[in-house]
Amino acid sequence: MKPLLVVVALCFGSLASCEERETTPTMSERTKLPGALRAAAAAAAVTPTLVQDMDAVGLKFGDPIFLRAFKEEEVLEVFVRNRVTEKFDLFRTYRVAGTSGKLGPKLAEGDLQIPEGFYFVPPSAMNPQSQYHLSFNIGFPNAYDQAQQRTGSAIMIHGDTISIGCLAMTDEKMEEIYTLAAAAHAGGQTFFRVHIFPFRITETRLAAANGQPWLEFWTNLKEGYDAFETHRTPPDIGVAHNRYIVHPPAMTSPTSGND
Repeated sequence: MKPLLVVVALCFGSLASCEERETTPTMSERTKLPGALRAAAAAAAVTPTLVQDMDAVGLKFGDPIFLRAFKEEEVLEVFVRNRVTEKFDLFRTYRVAGTSGKLGPKLAEGDLQIPEGFYFVPPSAMNPQSQYHLSFNIGFPNAYDQAQQRTGSAIMIHGDTISIGCLAMTDEKMEEIYTLAAAAHAGGQTFFRVHIFPFRITETRLAAANGQPWLEFWTNLKEGYDAFETHRTPPDIGVAHNRYIVHPPAMTSPTSGND
């Protein structure tokens, strides 16, 4: 990818002595660009490093991705499908810079809770014109949330460090995450999954949550967590009888997203 270049005029004493040079916009300059140009400038800045780092571990820029977040640990993981194994390999682990609320799902608009559950992001949910630099909408409320009559809107993964029910990643980290997502869409992934958990749902951690009001819900989420841990391919997720239904990973197309 050719870098986005900006022409800068350098003047020495008079307009007649001006000469032009080309430069890649700085982070500060990129945040001021309109949406499409902002995303393009971000991609130009981070793609060379992403390509180099992916090549080093046998992954390819533009291949399908999968995102997984843990609220208690405050991390966001980005996985990329390996062309050889067809499994999803962990590529980056990002520290979440800003969160809000507490453990447990989002219930209502304005409760400041970050959702927990299984979500997906199509190209139409990408937002390069975000007031938080770059962002994408995870799709809350999903079918399960709606069945539970949960309300809320515009739940994003975005730049900056401010969170109002979203995952704030900093502008720098979000440029990488957004660019990986946009490249996966461009490469044919119709939507990528975003799984958000209260914590790493191991048997030990779940046992420690005994007596918590959301234990049954978290036990249901563990089915999706375990499916990926076992098969290293994000499962298809359905909703029936007021619970998530986890389908075998073999039903999942590597270029598709989530139910």
